[in-house]
Amino acid sequence: MKKNLLVKITLTTALIFVVLFQYSCSKSSDTNTVPVLLTNSIIAGVTTTSAISGGTVVSGGSATVTAVGVCYSTTSQSPSITDSHTSETVTSSFTSTMTGLSPGTTYYVRSYASSTAGTGYGGLIKFTTSTAANATTATVSTFAGNGTGGLVNAVGTGAQLYNPLGMAADAAGNLYVADQFNHVIRKITSTGLVSTFCGSGANGHVDGPANIAQFSSPNAIAVDKSGNVYVTDQGSNLIIKITPDGTATTLAGIGAPGYVNSSSPLKAAFNNMQGIAVDATGNVFVSDAGNNRIREVNTKGSVTTLAGSGSYSQIDSTSTYAAFNRPAGLAFSSKGLLYVADNFNHAVRSVTTDGTVKTVIGNNIQTALIGNPVAITFDASDNMYIVDVAGRVLRYNTSSSVLYDLAGTSGTYGFADGVNTTAQFNSPNGIALVSGVPYISDSNNNRIRKMVVAN
Repeated sequence: MKKNLLVKITLTTALIFVVLFQYSCSKSSDTNTVPVLLTNSIIAGVTTTSAISGGTVVSGGSATVTAVGVCYSTTSQSPSITDSHTSETVTSSFTSTMTGLSPGTTYYVRSYASSTAGTGYGGLIKFTTSTAANATTATVSTFAGNGTGGLVNAVGTGAQLYNPLGMAADAAGNLYVADQFNHVIRKITSTGLVSTFCGSGANGHVDGPANIAQFSSPNAIAVDKSGNVYVTDQGSNLIIKITPDGTATTLAGIGAPGYVNSSSPLKAAFNNMQGIAVDATGNVFVSDAGNNRIREVNTKGSVTTLAGSGSYSQIDSTSTYAAFNRPAGLAFSSKGLLYVADNFNHAVRSVTTDGTVKTVIGNNIQTALIGNPVAITFDASDNMYIVDVAGRVLRYNTSSSVLYDLAGTSGTYGFADGVNTTAQFNSPNGIALVSGVPYISDSNNNRIRKMVVAN
């Protein structure tokens, strides 16, 4: 217990970002110490001539920090402030844009912090800028929906949806969409044919066959390997299971907000669930946003808390000593590791089977990195696709630790098909991959968008 409490206290400080960064420390003397800091382990926004890095100051040392930034070089593997470097406003955690870079060139990067005692450096990372030939392009088009909120089953833009949220795909390539304000689950085939998979359209809660079942603002969705569809029903605070024939049954929840674990799933309570995922053996996991916890419904029906203390914070620790801030989308990597879009922490976190939580990307100071992530998914190479509700889609290359802005612009809300930042979204909320192609639920545009990514 004392050990876990120590972990909790320590990680409440800037060290909560230790999984994001590499550690470096140096001293100028026993009494005159330079700052200690961590370098972001990811590089974001890589183009032919620019990229974003950053760092976190763990300790200011024996004097006040007067300058922070990153230094970089194409030749020195220990770049310093005598090399090219940026300068940022002094804060405990910062991002910094390197400009004027050369295309197709490898750079070595370290963060730095200076004081009258000297300069401390973070750990070294390296990356390679893009070239015009291998630059990533993401072409966005409208796959289904015509922008008008409604419940019309048809092909492509002849169909109407009403604030579509969570999305998932089955093994045959069909998309399932939580159509929030229509209170139904829609199915979209690979040809763009939109139909109502389950739900009468009435706002309420009724289990039963597809045509009589009722939902109340469904918002997150997952599909298991047998084709069963799982839905978090926001208005009723229930988890609903829908069999392939469209029959809906309550899996867990009492139908009212609360926080209760139970060996009887219909006696458990949840509060505003925002994400759902199913593992390879059929265990169901939900991000219980109102309770700031990740909950599990195992194959025997028992509901437990996998991780989260309930407090609004960003703490990397074990089980109920960890903390989230409005966790949203969930997804499993090919290795079976659960990832969480931690919305208000502006971060993506990982959670092991024993409940150990680590931050993978982002924190509540470096908010520009991934904005407000609400949905995540993985491709066959374990590249992570991230939906930022503020208006963009990103991809994190796990092998190179490079984060790319694929399409849209954070803080820009609108509608436009196009390439990269010429495309616009309006509160995108869900994502699913079919044969490696991302589909995004563009909620306030009442559309499903398709994004073809090259490189």
